[in-house]
Amino acid sequence: MSRQLSLFAPVGAAAQPKEVLKLSAGLADGLYLGTSSWSFPGWQGLVYDRKTSQTVLARHGLNAYARHPLFRSVSIDRTFYGPMRADELRDYRDAVPEDFRFVVKAHELLTRARTKDEPRSENPLFLDAAYANEEVIGPCIEGLGPKAGMLVFQFPPQRFDSVPAFVEQLGRFLQALPPKLDYAVELRNPEVLVPDYVSVLADTGATHCLNVHPTMPPVAEQRRSVADGSATVLLRWMLRRNQTYGDAKEAFYPFDKIAERDDASRDAIADVCRGAKRAFVIVNNKAEGSAPLSLQRLAEALYSPPSVSA
Repeated sequence: MSRQLSLFAPVGAAAQPKEVLKLSAGLADGLYLGTSSWSFPGWQGLVYDRKTSQTVLARHGLNAYARHPLFRSVSIDRTFYGPMRADELRDYRDAVPEDFRFVVKAHELLTRARTKDEPRSENPLFLDAAYANEEVIGPCIEGLGPKAGMLVFQFPPQRFDSVPAFVEQLGRFLQALPPKLDYAVELRNPEVLVPDYVSVLADTGATHCLNVHPTMPPVAEQRRSVADGSATVLLRWMLRRNQTYGDAKEAFYPFDKIAERDDASRDAIADVCRGAKRAFVIVNNKAEGSAPLSLQRLAEALYSPPSVSA
């Protein structure tokens, strides 16, 4: 979009300093950096060129977000709370460049063994492959097309009556999904990191989503437990160990600066990325205070000067 046209858009992309442009030129082609959603007014000057509302950014901010030189991905988080139609997802696809890839959260009804309103009641749609295909995967493929990067099944913290039974059910579920997307499993229960879980991932081609979250072991420990040989890696940098989401939101708002550095997590994530052929890294504002600035710090750790042809 030209400078003149951006003056008439609801929001435009912020001009980036030379050091950010330099970083973008030195990142691997298979690296997809992005944030959890994009509708944060506090990113004025970091991502967006003007002050505007969360509502405006939710509707019109994706195009400007995708023009940030470090961002080649974003997590669509709203799909965790309810599926989106194919035409809605197509609008997202049309707003971003050809090399941009989305990380999509599957609807939480697929990943909660019991209902939220009645915790003792079994959820009939838990790991229901028919529901996943019709309401989640089909619209994702139709709407996003080749820009669908990964579909994530995020399992909230919950009590499983039997870990072996859950792992077996997870395997049957993943086997029943069409091989048209890359699938990832994100856990909040570390007791599931058992050999049978690793075997299920290997047998189905799914990957374990390495995540920074208080309920899970550090990334390096997860990596050792899973020993995932998948060609595509997904890492989600969510929340440090000494915080809750509520506390972090209150402490870090409006998410415009690094409030608490987490060098250990950054270094572990960078180490995984260096060994991966294709890696998605999604960062939340609650990780360090500002997801765009956390990604810039990660890019600095991963920067490799472009080779110069003789």
